Amino acid sequence: MTNNHEVFYSHQVATIDGETISLERFKNKTLLIVNVASRCGFTPQYAGLEKLYQTYQDKNFVVLGFPCNQFGKQEPGDHQEIKNFCETQYQITFPLFAKINVNGGDAHPLFVYLKKREKGILGSSAIKWNFTKFLVDKHGNVVKRFAPAETPESLAVEIERVL
Repeated sequence: MTNNHEVFYSHQVATIDGETISLERFKNKTLLIVNVASRCGFTPQYAGLEKLYQTYQDKNFVVLGFPCNQFGKQEPGDHQEIKNFCETQYQITFPLFAKINVNGGDAHPLFVYLKKREKGILGSSAIKWNFTKFLVDKHGNVVKRFAPAETPESLAVEIERVL
């Protein structure tokens, strides 16, 4: 029988620079996995996500940002445009990944997995909008799902509990 953490760490993801990596790289780290977008009402959350990363990275905490254009076409740019926007507008230093889909038949397997482990409001598995957040403990267990409106700052207590 396969453990959930083994399944979690077996996922392959492409970085925003085009390198394919395994989530194994983040083993023994607490993760906040977020579908992000550059032209969304929640885009200012990038600042809070970076602050969380800066605050807790020395405790093996990492934010993983996955750009997604499925909600209102709010992430239309190519990878270089997304990277430049994040670096210049929000000084993002946490890892960014290639643009993906989080819902539908071509949803990235990582997000299919996350949605199965933690349902959204009213038991729905579909992601409703940009900046849905998944907290994953250092063993690869999906601990909690947060709605887009939940600010990064409001997650600090949960993150500290899991660290």
